[in-house]
Amino acid sequence: MLDEMGYEKLLPPLVHKIRKGVIKWRERGYAGASETTKALLKYWFDEEHMIPKCDGTMFKFQYYFCQREAVESVIWLYEIEQARDPYSLMKYDSSGHISQGMFDEDWTRYVVKMATGAGKTKIMSLLVAWSYFHKRYEEGSDLSTNFLLIAPNIIVLDRLYDDFQGLKIFHQDPILPENGYEGQNWKDDFQVTLHIQDDIGVVSDTGNIFLTNIHRVFENGSTPSFDDDNTMDYFLGKRPTGKTTDSKTDLGKIIREVPNLVVINDEAHHIHDKNLAWFKSIEDISSQLRLKDSKLSAQFDLSATPKHTNGAMFVQTISDYPLVEAIRQGVVKTPVLPDSASRAKLQERKSDQYSEQYRDYLHLGYLEWKNVKKELSSTGKKPILFVMTDDTQTCDEVGQYYEKNYPELGGKVLVIHTKANGEISEAAGKKAQDELDKLREASRVIDDPASPYEVIVSVMMLREGWDVQNVVSIVGLRPYKAKSKILPEQTLGRGLRRMFRGEPVQEKVSVVGTEAFIQFVESIKSEGVELEYAEMGEKTKPKSPMVIEVDKENPQKDLDEMDIKLPVLTPRIYREYKNLHELDVSKVKTPKLKIHEYTEEEQREIVFKDIDSDKISHSTVLDMSLEPSPQAVIGYFCQLIMRDLRLVGGFDILFGKLKEYITGYLFEKEVDLSDLNILRNLSDQATTKAIVENFKSAVNALTVHDKGTTEVRDHIQFRKTRPFLVNDQAYVVPKKSIFNKVVGDSHFELEFAAFLDGCDDIISFIKNSQSTYFKVEYRNADGGIANYYPDFIVKESESDLWIIETKGQADLDVPLKWKRLVYWCKDASKQSGKNIRPLYVLQTEWDKYRPKSFSQLCSTFTDSSPEVN
Repeated sequence: MLDEMGYEKLLPPLVHKIRKGVIKWRERGYAGASETTKALLKYWFDEEHMIPKCDGTMFKFQYYFCQREAVESVIWLYEIEQARDPYSLMKYDSSGHISQGMFDEDWTRYVVKMATGAGKTKIMSLLVAWSYFHKRYEEGSDLSTNFLLIAPNIIVLDRLYDDFQGLKIFHQDPILPENGYEGQNWKDDFQVTLHIQDDIGVVSDTGNIFLTNIHRVFENGSTPSFDDDNTMDYFLGKRPTGKTTDSKTDLGKIIREVPNLVVINDEAHHIHDKNLAWFKSIEDISSQLRLKDSKLSAQFDLSATPKHTNGAMFVQTISDYPLVEAIRQGVVKTPVLPDSASRAKLQERKSDQYSEQYRDYLHLGYLEWKNVKKELSSTGKKPILFVMTDDTQTCDEVGQYYEKNYPELGGKVLVIHTKANGEISEAAGKKAQDELDKLREASRVIDDPASPYEVIVSVMMLREGWDVQNVVSIVGLRPYKAKSKILPEQTLGRGLRRMFRGEPVQEKVSVVGTEAFIQFVESIKSEGVELEYAEMGEKTKPKSPMVIEVDKENPQKDLDEMDIKLPVLTPRIYREYKNLHELDVSKVKTPKLKIHEYTEEEQREIVFKDIDSDKISHSTVLDMSLEPSPQAVIGYFCQLIMRDLRLVGGFDILFGKLKEYITGYLFEKEVDLSDLNILRNLSDQATTKAIVENFKSAVNALTVHDKGTTEVRDHIQFRKTRPFLVNDQAYVVPKKSIFNKVVGDSHFELEFAAFLDGCDDIISFIKNSQSTYFKVEYRNADGGIANYYPDFIVKESESDLWIIETKGQADLDVPLKWKRLVYWCKDASKQSGKNIRPLYVLQTEWDKYRPKSFSQLCSTFTDSSPEVN
């Protein structure tokens, strides 16, 4: 582990001090920020967001911490510190080597370094929303409701267009709060017009997003053409055509005429020289705005590799999320290289044919891809093999080699390159312009299961914007040299984006190549990246998550007989929100706390700490000349209680009850909430805990009820379970389960699964989990409602089912779960006509008795239950 000083030296010069400042600001509840900023940050990063999945289920959406930190860093510098020029930024230098001459611009420019695959587009969308609402809601705001989003090429542009068309990203992601949140009509007020390239509609007075590649911003200069001798620039998009490129208006002139503007650059490492046209264009926009007594509000640059050609980091970098952290935290895939034994088997063969010379490498890349394809065949995902070669001739040869020697790849290999005369590899001669467009489109949609391609062979480095998620195997045959200006992260970046975003599983990408290529990739270790090494080749494990699925292809299993059908009962435990007004605060537990006398200085800062972690979660600094308002403090307690109890309404009622409780019952005497000393007492952790825990218990006691009856709402048939992913781990290959594999949350669960699989006196069993969806609601130790997923379901006969809970170590909720399960089994038996019984197996007792059959297990543990402490 690096100490703080060592870690600081690895960071860009400004990042360390900015990060420390942002941490303190976050801990103080974003003190000093505008109400708009506070509301947005709270909504984005503190509220719970449940998002529907394609299969109709819901998942909890949460922004990555790296995205949060990047957004917070921009806002803190701009709004709180107002560090909006080079001189102001220099005070955050930790290196002592930064000078004002290192900054080429005289306007506000912040660079965010974000590892490939970590979600730069989401950061862009959050910054757009923040700037827009700040300009709209905050008087005198220097920000803007007009945005110029610049991409370096058509590949990046099309990716951005997919997210921004119809303003989709603002509605699919939790960016816009509901109307009424913190007193604003966010969704109604977000009136933004999207303009693509030069296809400019009416420029709106309420807000505009101009989405373009940089070449549309140039006012002058030649544009690369399909007829050029070298069409590489054309392929990458300097003169893009198609869905985002119809030219109708001069965008360059339009954006120089808006009253204010924020510029956001994607893949901003291209702006590495002040003499480049990209930089000059932004400089010109800034100058034009100044001529109109306005200014460029800000320039936000995002890149995974914001480095100059000499390797130096952009001095304006204010936030850094390196690849090492992205891999460690599972935000991107983990690169896996062949171990030494596997590498020793690879040979470069003596041959005039390129594909024969590198046959071992091509075959190993194919095997790694094939292994993953087989493992993931039931998930609906299509793994991709990506090969990089030396030149256009070898590119064609490798494509033909795969199609000829691997029949399953016939018609599934996409070869991408451009030749000096403009020909495309698929062409017998010079093809029409739309052929090139089709090829580019095919590379863009290769993840889609409808695309026929499963292998892509390229002579050029698709090193940015190629937002493909399904690459599972990379074969590198290019002898990268320093003069190529290509970075290892850019090479790996083509395979780092996650295939299963949002799933709690580790994903990997196999990286195979010549010794020179592997050494080039391994040079990324100098940045702290830890590469994984594993055995590769025939009969090795796939480098992917494991898939648990119904074992439909196993002829030894009679799935009709082995399937288990369980009733789904309507909940007995429910919450009745309308009762909240009946809460009698005089009956809430009252600790009658003593009032501590704080000094005037202590009274000025009201600090609230998290009850469990002791971390500061909210802070208010009061100006002693102002009349203190208790509304924010009571509101904080309300939101905390509502969040923990998942209450969806009743804020006003709860607010009034809390106010009455705090003023009249909490302390040893009645108190005045306008008294600064009382407000400071309320921020004491013991006081906070007393308020929250006592009120949660009172609200639960009032609103959570047991109906006492239930009925069958539906049935679960486990045979209909969709394939689901788990991390690569130990498992049992069962004979008596409808699933292909059984995994456990502990060694004991795995051992118990193996025991059940060996029982001749049962028909089948299921290892239950959230992915198999059998759950029972119960009343937890706090008195609230939670869900419980029993461990195993056993089918002893068609009419006899057992719900089994195995436990190594009990916690406070275990007796409550068990009590609820007993009632559930009685209700389910009565409603279904089957004999459904619970069984509790404690590990210590299991180790003592070691039953030999299921009947022995039942007779041994029939009367077992968790101890109630």
